[in-house]
Amino acid sequence: MPLTVLQILAIDLGTETLPALALGRERAEPGVMSRPPRPSSQGVISRDMLIRSWGWLGTVSAALVMTAFFYVLWRAGWHPGDPTGPGTPLHHAYVTATTATFAGIVTCQVGTAMAARTDHAALREIGLFSNHLLLAGIAFELVFTAALVYAPPLQDLFGTAALSLDVVALIATFPVLVWGTDELRRWARRTRRSTNA
Repeated sequence: MPLTVLQILAIDLGTETLPALALGRERAEPGVMSRPPRPSSQGVISRDMLIRSWGWLGTVSAALVMTAFFYVLWRAGWHPGDPTGPGTPLHHAYVTATTATFAGIVTCQVGTAMAARTDHAALREIGLFSNHLLLAGIAFELVFTAALVYAPPLQDLFGTAALSLDVVALIATFPVLVWGTDELRRWARRTRRSTNA
């Protein structure tokens, strides 16, 4: 398993709560009043929202974090089928791999939060730093994650291990990749709509 139960709880209850609340304070994006209203039969959760969140952002994030998980294992000499349980030579590599997955999910959350700030407009139109609460929430989740990864008492509790610099460098690219792919998707939608108009 790429994550432990306590790491999942740390994500659900620790890292994503404040950024999610801060997104609720996001101002309306430019051009929202010039678009036609959504159909009255459409619910709050729409097909497009599900496709974007699960089909696009979720798929990109899953691919990235599984890359980090297997990168750590393969770098340690793991091959499919090799045991990684307690007492095996690869157990520390497995613990480090789950930690990379955990930290990777958190960094993907940062990219997702930035992408979720707008539905149609580019991020430059609203400003990267315009939601101060979101920036504070992101800072908290990164500090919280660093504590779980590098503080020995929390390592013992959450089953984490310190990440090497190359793994940190890898997962540091995740926010830009998640946000960037969604920015490209929104750009393609805007271009398609302007062409059809």
